[in-house]
Amino acid sequence: MTYPDDWRDKAGRIRLLALDVDGVLTDGTLHFQSDGQETKSFNILDGLGIKLLQQNGIAVALITGRESPMVSRRAEALGIAHVAQGREDKLAALSALCEQLDLPLDAVAYCGDDLPDLAAIRAAGLGLSVNNAPDYIRAHADWIPARSGGQGAVREICDALLTCQGRWDACLAPYLDGQG
Repeated sequence: MTYPDDWRDKAGRIRLLALDVDGVLTDGTLHFQSDGQETKSFNILDGLGIKLLQQNGIAVALITGRESPMVSRRAEALGIAHVAQGREDKLAALSALCEQLDLPLDAVAYCGDDLPDLAAIRAAGLGLSVNNAPDYIRAHADWIPARSGGQGAVREICDALLTCQGRWDACLAPYLDGQG
């Protein structure tokens, strides 16, 4: 896949991918069982993409407005150390994380899908959204993957970052050799 030169330049500087959860890692649908327990569906393609990023020195963070044990469980399963739940002000949460990690905002890619994400999308070095986000959100993104949230959009982002940083062939090689 080809990417615009300015996007490729921005992607080359990324050291942290911060993601909203509902609508980005999920399709935004909330399921509640009769006992009130919430469940979420996550796409397995996104999970491997996140692991590949982390194996290549790009940290991953989750910043979500809701509090959910399912998010904690998914983050733990993927080895995501940076999780901020119950944070409606996504830019404040992202800025605090950047300060903690000693990273400038231009070294961060942020992907969100709705109004609480807008300031973070605009402030990040690489602002991203998903295909099924409202037009007024997508209009502020530097790039939008073809897939929708919860349907592999995060995997597309991960693959694009690795490609733009010249790391994709090394990621693919072990799987071509049967060692992956």
